[in-house]
Amino acid sequence: MADPMDDSPREACGVVGIYAPHDPVAHLNYLALYALQHRGQESAGIAVSDGDNITVVKDMGLVATVFDDRTLVTLDGHLGIGHTRYSTAGSSSWHNAQPVFRSTADHQFVLGHNGNLTNTAKLAEETSILPGMVGSDSDLIAELLAIEISSMSSSIRSQDKVLERALQAVLPRLEGAFSLVLADEERVIGVRDPNGFRPLCLGRLERGWVLASETPALDIVGAHFLRELAPGEMVVINGDGVRSSRPFPEERVDPRLCIFEFVYFSRPDSVIYGQSVHHARVRMGEKLAEQSPVEADLVMGVPESGLPAAEGFSRASGIPYGQGLVKNRYIGRTFIAPSQQMRSMGVRMKLNPLRDSIEGNRLVVVDDSIVRGTTTRALVAMLREAGAAEVHLRISSPPYRWPCYFGMDTGDRTELVAAHLSVAEMCDYVGADTLAFIDIEGLTEATGAVGAGFCNACLTGDYPVEVPVAPPGSIAYRRGAAQFADAQDELAPSLWATGDG
Repeated sequence: MADPMDDSPREACGVVGIYAPHDPVAHLNYLALYALQHRGQESAGIAVSDGDNITVVKDMGLVATVFDDRTLVTLDGHLGIGHTRYSTAGSSSWHNAQPVFRSTADHQFVLGHNGNLTNTAKLAEETSILPGMVGSDSDLIAELLAIEISSMSSSIRSQDKVLERALQAVLPRLEGAFSLVLADEERVIGVRDPNGFRPLCLGRLERGWVLASETPALDIVGAHFLRELAPGEMVVINGDGVRSSRPFPEERVDPRLCIFEFVYFSRPDSVIYGQSVHHARVRMGEKLAEQSPVEADLVMGVPESGLPAAEGFSRASGIPYGQGLVKNRYIGRTFIAPSQQMRSMGVRMKLNPLRDSIEGNRLVVVDDSIVRGTTTRALVAMLREAGAAEVHLRISSPPYRWPCYFGMDTGDRTELVAAHLSVAEMCDYVGADTLAFIDIEGLTEATGAVGAGFCNACLTGDYPVEVPVAPPGSIAYRRGAAQFADAQDELAPSLWATGDG
């Protein structure tokens, strides 16, 4: 269950694949996953192959909790993949932790998936996979590959490119978002869906190769960044090097990287579309200052992804930049408590105000997004309690009005405050003096990659592929608006019992 006081978007997963016959592959996977921990904190896993057998270790928890030196030393092999997970499809349980392992009569393989399929029900029906046979869309992909391998003739199964052949048959049937890393006994494979919704890049070790969701994972293992995989590309890595192919029809290839990789998901030291994520976030703040100026005494960011945008807002506006919130770096992502009043204290567990910076000042508070509005409302109340004279919210993404079907978990439209309230109504709801969002043109320009191709469906409702969404004006849409209003009425009296927000 999502934390009611965690208003941030939530990602699906981080993936890594390493082919390095002369290096400690399990340890390299561990380090790379550590660099991708921000993409998923529910479970972690590593699978390695020694050429004959594949060994998988996975469990619930953070990377450093699941693995230690004693665990890693048992994972002996020359190639492997790793995965860190946040569930968007499938429950949060050990069964759905990854990598997913499958064994057929003649072959073994493992799979790690970042993203979310949009046609899982159709695929399960076509292949007569019964409900309960698979626990997630990642599990479904693995099952489809296993079925494909089992259906091959014995002469084909005796060859060493069986997994590649199965992928070429299965991949065109998949719809939605999927950046995949796979491995059999002798090769590591990386795949990016034809829209490239989720990132995947390739790096070079001195004696091997690395696939990873983000470039910091390459940095931490000492790999040199070569390039991002192109949308619709599959790369196969083995003793002969790297081989690339395009298993999808050309007409399906349409680059649409999730724009929230720049806004929130990716680490600030990542490079995407050739652009520094940190510098892009600074430019978002500069654009905000140009589009929505305000008189104030201090600009402060909401840690962590709001900080670069706050720096940019300060630089463009001339208003001094300062630190107004201290983040507890050791708090878990989910805060469990028996009542709404107790859950509201979760904000204080994660963030605490610096009263000396806040008291008596007119504040510009910069954050990356508002999804449900609960955290923002609690935050504004906390700042007022600390003595803020005024609170002016500036958000470095446009209003988040539509659910994501491609790996970002924000619930349905009943949970999205911007889907049912105007900006002025949102301002009143969260208790701010003013509220302004960057517009979609400013956000795209700030990335530095105008024309590269983005998915911004959560902001515009313009989905690049078919999804099960209720259009505005439909019965489901109106029902969602009513449910949202009822939910807020129930929540409001106890949301912040000690504040004035």
